[in-house]
Amino acid sequence: MASGGTRGLMQCWELLLSAVALFLLLLSAAAAQEQSGAACSQNTNRTCEECLKNVSCLWCHTNKACLDYPVSRILPPSSLCKLSSARWGVCWVNFEALIITLSVVGGAILLAVAVCCACCCCRKNRSRKPDKSEEKAAREREERRIRQEERRAEMKSRHDEIRKKYGLFKEENPYARFENN
Repeated sequence: MASGGTRGLMQCWELLLSAVALFLLLLSAAAAQEQSGAACSQNTNRTCEECLKNVSCLWCHTNKACLDYPVSRILPPSSLCKLSSARWGVCWVNFEALIITLSVVGGAILLAVAVCCACCCCRKNRSRKPDKSEEKAAREREERRIRQEERRAEMKSRHDEIRKKYGLFKEENPYARFENN
């Protein structure tokens, strides 16, 4: 269920990205159309390459017509030319293929960004909080160290008592026994 919502969101982003890319292409075409004074209709019934030398022209493959690109719209209307027959920029790519390619590339980029963000977030969360097993191991090490110190202190006190009992206890001054008081 969650993957369906994510998928719909991804498709929405893909369409938005492809629309933005196409819009930018059309803006550059509009700027070029203003600069070039040649009308696209002069190249009708010629070749696609001749028509598309002017970037403001649209080649319709079905009726071999060279038309002015409708810059007021992002995609050319189907009454002007079908998307599968329309060529703009290069002759070997039609608008349908261009839209599909842009949406796939946009989706792949968005997916890669989402995966990178998820990996970074997971790595930060993992590095911030020590694992429960690591905490438990550290606590056990500390408890063992404390018990070992207590045992050492006990053993030292027992050994000191035994040394005192048999007169082997080291005093501060080893010659203190021989002094006459």
